[in-house]
Amino acid sequence: MGRYELVRSDDAPAVAADLEAGTAAPCDGYPKRRVFTPSPSPSPAPASTRYRQRLVSLDVFRGITVLLMIIVDDAGAFIPAMNHSPWDGVTVADFVMPFFLFIVGVALALAYKRVPDKLDASRKALLRALKLFCLGLVLQGGFFHGVRSLSFGVDLQEIRLMGVLQRIAIAYLLTALCEIWIRGDEDVDYGYDLLKRYRYQLFVGAVVAITYMSLLYGTYVPDWEYQTSAPGSTEKHLFVKCGVRGDTSPGCNAVGMIDRKILGIQHLYGRPVYARSKQCSIDSPQNGPLPSDAPSWCQAPFDPEGLLSSVMAIVTCLIGLQYGHVIVHFQKHRERMMNWLIPSFSMLVLAFAMDFFGLHMNKPLYTLSYTLGTAGAAGLLFSGIYTLVDIYGYRRPTVAMEWMGMHALMIYVLIACNVLPIFIHGFYWKEPKNNLLKFIGIGA
Repeated sequence: MGRYELVRSDDAPAVAADLEAGTAAPCDGYPKRRVFTPSPSPSPAPASTRYRQRLVSLDVFRGITVLLMIIVDDAGAFIPAMNHSPWDGVTVADFVMPFFLFIVGVALALAYKRVPDKLDASRKALLRALKLFCLGLVLQGGFFHGVRSLSFGVDLQEIRLMGVLQRIAIAYLLTALCEIWIRGDEDVDYGYDLLKRYRYQLFVGAVVAITYMSLLYGTYVPDWEYQTSAPGSTEKHLFVKCGVRGDTSPGCNAVGMIDRKILGIQHLYGRPVYARSKQCSIDSPQNGPLPSDAPSWCQAPFDPEGLLSSVMAIVTCLIGLQYGHVIVHFQKHRERMMNWLIPSFSMLVLAFAMDFFGLHMNKPLYTLSYTLGTAGAAGLLFSGIYTLVDIYGYRRPTVAMEWMGMHALMIYVLIACNVLPIFIHGFYWKEPKNNLLKFIGIGA
C-alpha cells in the first residue's frame, strides 16, 4: 500500500524507557537507536537533522500475521485448532484476515497524514486497489490448477471473482477514500477529540455495520437448487429448502444468497468451509465422506470472501484507521497505549457478550461480533508489539518478522498462493516427478 513514514527529531537524548516522555532506550546487545517519537521540544527540528523511518512495530505485526498465515495453511490439515472454524466460533486461523485488514487501516492513517491533492490521492488509491484486485483474480480465480498439474488457464464463465486480495482491495479503497475526503480539522488534545475530528468516518462505519446487520437478518432467503458432479459420476441436482428470514446456518443465510444472485454460483469458491462440519463430514472437523443424513447444501459452493461479508471487512479496516490516528495525533507512549487499550478491551467484551446472547462469532459470514472480537485482539497484539519494539527497543528478536512484514505481499504471492512451489515443480528431468525438489532430496 502507500508508504507509512514518520518524521522525528534526531537530537532526542537516549534515556531509559519512559511512557510519559515517549522516549526509549535501546536493549543491551543491539546498536543504539531512538524511536520515532519527536523531541519534547515544541519547535520543529532543522530539516538537516530530520529523517524518515518506518513504524517498526507495524512491520513486525504484519510479519507475524504472514507467518501465522503460512503456519495455519500447512498445519491446519493436522491440527484442528489451527484450521478455520467449520462455521460458528473462531480458531487461530480466523484471525489472519482481520489482522491484515486492521494493519491496512493503521498504515493508511500514516500514509495519508498529509494530503495536498485529494483528487490525485484518490486516483492513486483507485489504481492500487485495481492492481490488487486483478492480482487476486489471477492468483485465486482458478488460473493455476495446482502445484503438480503443470497446467494453467481458467474458463471466464467459472472464474472465482472474490478472494483474499480482492477483499483487501475493496476495504483499502473505501477506507482510503474516507481518510482522504471525510475527516475534520479540529485540534486533538484528548481521546474524545479524536471522536470529534473523525466523527464522519465513525458514522460511515456505523452505517456500514447497520446495513450489513439489516441485510443479514432482514433478507428473505427462498428455496434454491444447484448442480454438482464428481469425477466419474453423473451430474446431480440438489434442492435446498429455506424460505426463511434471518437464518445464519450454512444453507440459508443471506450472505450466500446475495453472492449466488449477484456473482453467480459458478463464480463462488467450490470447497466451502462448512464441508468440514459435523453435518457434512464423518471426519469433522476435517474433510471426509458425507454422512448418510447429510443436508443437501453440504456440497454447495460458498465464498468465504463474498460481497456482503466483505462489507464488514471495511469496518475492520476503519477500526485500524482510528488506531493509526492515535499515532498521528499523540506524541507520548502513555497516551497512545491508553487510547489503544481501552477500545480494544471494550470491543472484546462487547464481542463476547454478543456471542453469548446468540450473535455468534462467524468468520464466513463476518458477523459483527467476529468483527469486534478480532479487531479488539488486533489492537491488543499491536499494543504489545509496539511496547516491546518501539518503546523498549527489542528489535533483534523480531528482525525476521520485520523483514517478512516489509515484503508481505511478495511472500503471500510466492508461498501462500503456491507460485513458488509451482515454479519449482515446473523444472524436471524427463518426467514431472523428477523435479528440483527430488534433486535436492526433499522429494516430489
